[in-house]
Amino acid sequence: MAIGSGLGAQLGIAAESSYGTFVAPSKFIEFTKESLALKKTTAQSAGIAAGRLLALSSRRVLTRKEVQGSIDMEVTNKAMGLLLQALMGTTVTPVQQGATAAYLQTHTLASVAGKSLTIQKGVPLTSGTVTDKTFLGCKVTSGEFACGMGEMLTSTFEFDGKDCDETQTLAAASYSNMSPFHFGQMALKVGGFGAETALDGIRKVSVKFERPQDVERFYANQSALKKEPIENDQVKITGSLETDYTHTTLDDLHTSDGATSFVWEFIGPEIASPHNEVFRVTLPAIKLDEGPPVVDGFGVVKPTFNFVGLFDGTNQPRIEYISTDVTL
Repeated sequence: MAIGSGLGAQLGIAAESSYGTFVAPSKFIEFTKESLALKKTTAQSAGIAAGRLLALSSRRVLTRKEVQGSIDMEVTNKAMGLLLQALMGTTVTPVQQGATAAYLQTHTLASVAGKSLTIQKGVPLTSGTVTDKTFLGCKVTSGEFACGMGEMLTSTFEFDGKDCDETQTLAAASYSNMSPFHFGQMALKVGGFGAETALDGIRKVSVKFERPQDVERFYANQSALKKEPIENDQVKITGSLETDYTHTTLDDLHTSDGATSFVWEFIGPEIASPHNEVFRVTLPAIKLDEGPPVVDGFGVVKPTFNFVGLFDGTNQPRIEYISTDVTL
């Protein structure tokens, strides 16, 4: 029996071979909170019947089902690959680095067509019995990463899904010995693509990738379920840089509306020389929208610069992840 509270909960994920088709979880992620839930749409008959004062239960119908929600978690040195692949779109095979136990995943921005997950949630009753809720056809609609002074690197993934199946067998969760990336490992670099240099005065960074999709593909012959969402707008990349005003680099970029390449990385412990654990976001072109410095008191000036990620015409945004994971 598990503990009859959130202490006994679990989340397992697997990549689906076809949208909405169950695949038993292959990875179990450590999360801080989640809100995945079945959303249903019903219609109630309003037929007039002499003397009837209340609508009949038998005349309420379920017209559509879907899944919505999010998962909040720390970005760890293992088990992130499936989520990153579902967010970024490229089909990734980890590449061994030399003859070491380090494997590089390069998640380059691409279409997310065909990238869906089965997410199985174990929710404990107070008795300790863990109930199964298996969410099928889960598409990542956005992913946000953030880290500030004294904090862990955290992430929030938002999902749209096809259905909730409560008839599957709950998989036995197993966890690797994972550790989080954190502020003490963080570096931020800007400059020409491939020649970025460290930027002083950075207190907090956040980056959000949005993957707009048509999630309203409900048709006849689908038993109230949707077909796989289709991308229906360009990718949106936004973020912010909380700073101390130690230089004019960002201020000048805001004034000129100039572009700069952006590299935000976390270098963890060594796996095997010369390869360390790494989480790295590269945006080949960002432009600053807001944040020129203002003086609002006696303290250090602390502008926050908001930015958008754009295409430089050659290089795609990417997330690189070096871990000991041999597979996603």
